[in-house]
Amino acid sequence: MDLSAFLASLNISVTNGVFAIAAAVLSFVLLQGAVSMTRARLDALSGERAHRPLAEVLRKTLARTSIVAIAITAVLIGLSVLALPQPWNARVGQLWFFTLGLQLTLYVHRAVKVGTQQYVRLNTPQGAAPTFTVAHTLTIWLLRTLVWVIFALTLLANLGINVTTFVASLGIGGIAIALAVQTVLGDLLASLSIAADKPFEVGDFVSVSGNAGTIEHVGLKTTRIRALSGEQIVIANAEMLRQTVFNFKRMNTRRIVFSLRINPTTPVEIAAQVPQRLKAIVEKNEIARYDRAHLKTIDPNWLEYEVVYIMQVADYNRYMDVQQEINFDAMRMFDDLGISTGPRPQPLLVRELLDQPVPDAETDADTASRHDHDHDSNHDHDQDRRQPMRYRRH
Repeated sequence: MDLSAFLASLNISVTNGVFAIAAAVLSFVLLQGAVSMTRARLDALSGERAHRPLAEVLRKTLARTSIVAIAITAVLIGLSVLALPQPWNARVGQLWFFTLGLQLTLYVHRAVKVGTQQYVRLNTPQGAAPTFTVAHTLTIWLLRTLVWVIFALTLLANLGINVTTFVASLGIGGIAIALAVQTVLGDLLASLSIAADKPFEVGDFVSVSGNAGTIEHVGLKTTRIRALSGEQIVIANAEMLRQTVFNFKRMNTRRIVFSLRINPTTPVEIAAQVPQRLKAIVEKNEIARYDRAHLKTIDPNWLEYEVVYIMQVADYNRYMDVQQEINFDAMRMFDDLGISTGPRPQPLLVRELLDQPVPDAETDADTASRHDHDHDSNHDHDQDRRQPMRYRRH
């Protein structure tokens, strides 16, 4: 069968064929030009506008535009101007769905990765390098798989294939698998939540349930923490989200409260000078901001002052250096004012027993000798009484 006979079977005249070809060529030029011009304008953005998340996503997504998809779309536009008989008209419609669906899926496939990367960069502290964890990779893979599964099922349904039973089977199988691996799925979803919400990241110093250390790894099921003493602590992701996590790396300032005690016999005039002296001591440090100093407690054994200041940096070692310097200055200040930090002396009462004098050694010896003599006399008397009476016969 020659071309003229095939076109005649489709009720396409030569004029309509030429018009359809011209429409296809014009559509290809316009589509390709529109994509190229949009990409050029996005590339021409400068400064802050060039680094906006939406601009980055559009620029990298449009880079996945397939020239084959543009060509097929142009051909379909040309065929659409023709009044094709069945089943060709239905096949053109199916081809429309496949081409546009495939190109849209490619766009979403690319946008998922670019969007996730932009999200990680936006939630990364300024000056730090973005960290892509296993959870981020898993999130990208799950979203991409979901997009392609939806496209495949929609395409099968467009071709007239009943996918209802297949989808129902997938649902039942998914429920059975979820019940079998409930704990694993709980930790997996927890890892995704950690990746999205970022309560902590690798390198953060945290405290969880009394365990303190640095986050080494956030996996699909567990989070690993390197303790200060050197051992590695492994905690399930779901358990990490259930516990209260103290993230010390994200501290901007540190509020310090400490107490000083002095002897309660200190005169009031001297004790009243201590708060101002403590204020001057704290304000000597540039990274410490004085808050307050007060005589908090008056006790029979001591006078207690409470001092509060704010460290402008969160580093623990620098805090300890400042606290040590404050303690040394406070010791010098107490020495200058003649204040003792020792407690009140405790009196010790000793009661003498005057009514019962203590016997000396000679008295004890005499008493013991008389006691022994009396004991021997009593013993002889008892012996005499136990002797039988004897009668002499005359």
